[in-house]
Amino acid sequence: MTDYGTAHWRKSTYSMASGDCVEFSQLPSGEVAVRDSKDQAGPVLVFGPGEWGAFVSGLRGRELDSARSRTSAR
Repeated sequence: MTDYGTAHWRKSTYSMASGDCVEFSQLPSGEVAVRDSKDQAGPVLVFGPGEWGAFVSGLRGRELDSARSRTSAR
């Protein structure tokens, strides 16, 4: 199990004051770790550089907005 205690965690400046957000950390390996800000000792998801890049590109291109609209319409 990897210890993420020394990781430099960051969260979006768009985060709500209530703390309902995720935090991310760039790891020395080039991977990106993601965790729930409310459960800092909880599970961590780790993404490779390509996966993280595709995710961020999707956010910037608003590709995920249409997926959200489809789910909330149900």
